[in-house]
Amino acid sequence: MKLSEELVYRGFKAETTVSDVSELDDRESKKFYWGADPSADSLTIGNLAALMMCACFVRHGYEPVLLVGGATGQIGDPKENGERELKTLEEVEHNKECIKKQIAGVIKTDNVKMVDNYDWFKDMKYLDFLREVGKAFSMTQLLDRQFVQKRIGEGGSGISYAEFSYTLIQGYDFLHLYREYGVSLQLCGADQYGNCTSGIHLIKRLCDARADVYSTPLIIDPVTGRKFGKSEGNAIWLASSDNGSGNYTSVFDFYQFWLNQPDEAVEYLIKIYTLLEKEQIEEILAKHREHPEERLAQKALARGATEVVHDKDVAEAIENLTAVLFSRETDFKEFSEDEILEFSKYLPVEEKGVLLVDALVNNGLAESKKKAREFIAQGAITINGEKVKEDIAVSQTAIIKKGKNKFLVVR
Repeated sequence: MKLSEELVYRGFKAETTVSDVSELDDRESKKFYWGADPSADSLTIGNLAALMMCACFVRHGYEPVLLVGGATGQIGDPKENGERELKTLEEVEHNKECIKKQIAGVIKTDNVKMVDNYDWFKDMKYLDFLREVGKAFSMTQLLDRQFVQKRIGEGGSGISYAEFSYTLIQGYDFLHLYREYGVSLQLCGADQYGNCTSGIHLIKRLCDARADVYSTPLIIDPVTGRKFGKSEGNAIWLASSDNGSGNYTSVFDFYQFWLNQPDEAVEYLIKIYTLLEKEQIEEILAKHREHPEERLAQKALARGATEVVHDKDVAEAIENLTAVLFSRETDFKEFSEDEILEFSKYLPVEEKGVLLVDALVNNGLAESKKKAREFIAQGAITINGEKVKEDIAVSQTAIIKKGKNKFLVVR
């Protein structure tokens, strides 16, 4: 498939300034940039969708410039419902280093340039910015932005000058990358499209040149109708361990998330979140439609998405672990200590001697101690296959299971 055909097939097409997507196949400048602000110390699967689009461009010969917003992260991308809480400079630096590693892990190419917009903003003088960038925009343009209208309209929360100016800062990023590296295409999620067009305006106004923005749709939870992300409170994180903020999803839970997708979602998710070829996807979906009870598409999605983020060996190990933990033939009493310790590579872990209630709460298997005690009283908790009826100290190497699909290792 050509790039344009693959973008459409995988669903990577929302608003764009490119009049015909086929123009991307033979574009003169095959350089693009995509950026992420360090608003957390991990990206989410919402960010991952845009990165998968970037990877699609890379497979078709484009050179990526990947930006981490050390400058924009100090302000915060404006939300539609209120001001962001400012991050400390230490938080921004920490978050920046964490997500750089995640970006590099997904976009696997030697021909990549990683940049930080703090590098060109740190020495910029305020008056110089106003004279070059501020003078290039009219207030009418800025006030017409959707997020501004919602913030200053009736019932809106208002907007600070800092967040109001965010779009100018992001626009300057595009201008800088055009001047320094010849980047004339910005990729983004659909929610960033308005901000990205500021860069197009600056390049046209100050360089008399053409630049474009190409966006991909936001990924929507088919059950709730909400997008997946931090602001919605349903984030699935790319980090598999805690970097200090609690923003992580274990590899096991990451795999289970995809495995438990409903049939109505799996067909479009497998195209976005895996590197499977079209022929492979179509074959899997055809078999899935014949025998939906076997959940072949969900299994392929879970394996493929986990490979992208956590690598092939880890995905294979989680696939095998899932088969063991969910097999009807599995007797948890028969697991050896070494086998349980092997499981601990991918499951939440507590140290021996922990109280059962504390273990459940600490690892998200119960939202409170009261709820944890209720689960125990209802017989929903087992330790090495034996139901537990009271809060006890877990002193042996063990697998704690809650309900049908939540697990925890004590070692």
